[in-house]
Amino acid sequence: MHARTARSIAAALILSGTLTQASAAATDDLARELRLSAMIGDTETIGSLLDQGAPVNQGNQFGKTALMMAVESDDLPTVSLLVDRGADVNARTVAGCTALTFAAEAGHTGISSLLLEHKAHVHDRTRSGWDALMIASRYGIAEMVQQLVAAGADPKAADRDGRTALMQAAEKGQANVVPLLFAAGAELESRDKEGDTALLIAADHGRVDVAQALFEAGADLRARDKTGATALILAAGRGQADMASRLLAWGADVDAQDALGTTALMEAVATEHNDVLRVLLDAGASMALRNDDDQTALEIARATGNVEAAELLAAATSE
Repeated sequence: MHARTARSIAAALILSGTLTQASAAATDDLARELRLSAMIGDTETIGSLLDQGAPVNQGNQFGKTALMMAVESDDLPTVSLLVDRGADVNARTVAGCTALTFAAEAGHTGISSLLLEHKAHVHDRTRSGWDALMIASRYGIAEMVQQLVAAGADPKAADRDGRTALMQAAEKGQANVVPLLFAAGAELESRDKEGDTALLIAADHGRVDVAQALFEAGADLRARDKTGATALILAAGRGQADMASRLLAWGADVDAQDALGTTALMEAVATEHNDVLRVLLDAGASMALRNDDDQTALEIARATGNVEAAELLAAATSE
């Protein structure tokens, strides 16, 4: 090949590569401007950028697209425009988030409705294993829970920790969505990786209204976690006196013992929750039971220096 020809070809290739790089940089700039415009709801600029060839589905370094940014900004008109111009409602970030999971987290029911109309996937999960139904339930967004269930979301699905939408609602005290999830087929006695049911989670977090809704739906008061603890024992350990009172009123076994022989009374003493101790004594809790260390509640009180509990138990023993 003639040297001049070879140089010409090389120059052409370099120029082509330079032009390609310049074109890619220009496209990236358009995509960046599009995402920024979506964040602030500048629909006029969005339309202009798209007309110039801005890639509607190009995400930032985390995979977040213009549509996702509009969803986070609770901007229905911008979301609608982007969807109409070809935005992928099922695009995912590097963390597995979608426009629908962003809508669920922020409680944007109008936006979630639009996304579902455009076939957003209700079963897609974030990297943590959360789907939109779990998120909406966690935040108590009843209208969105209904939307998602109607679109086919699975109330029995669980995240990486084995927690279902019902358990998410239980942890956060979202009693308003419990009947909706139960009616949709949520399982009351499903267990997470710690062996907790929704009722055990509610008791542990003092979510009385959720516990009430679960009990009315038929949740098992006898359920135990991996340590053998019942809802009452968990409530005692957390100092949840109101929860303990409710559980006892519903028929919880006041003298149930966990895998180490600990009763709710012993747990209340050991954790110095003496208001719960009073509730349990009023309910007739046995002071004669011993744990696996052969200790009664009174002996635990004396060993731990819980003077008030020791006095209450001694007085109750002498009655």
